[in-house]
Amino acid sequence: MKNLMIAGLVLSAAFLSVSLSAAEKPSSAFGKKLFNDTHLGSSVNDRSCNTCHIGGKGMQKAAVRSDLAAVINFCIAGPLKGKKIAENSVEMQSLTLYIQSLKEK
Repeated sequence: MKNLMIAGLVLSAAFLSVSLSAAEKPSSAFGKKLFNDTHLGSSVNDRSCNTCHIGGKGMQKAAVRSDLAAVINFCIAGPLKGKKIAENSVEMQSLTLYIQSLKEK
């Protein structure tokens, strides 16, 4: 039983490592996932960015803002009732990349 628990912990740690390494580099795909995540910024309600901006609608103009990270954090702390995320984090960079990708459509 003890060996099974240790094996489970090792596998869990390996999975976590793979999950984290996949998100180490900012990407538009990761940003899209976060845009739809109801737990973004440790949100305490069932809302995501997509709740108000369905499919990124209306975000094309925001994509060119020089203060885009601050705007994202305003929404996370306001409507999502979460905690602001660091502007230099992979999460913020990925959200920014995703929103910027919407201006191209």
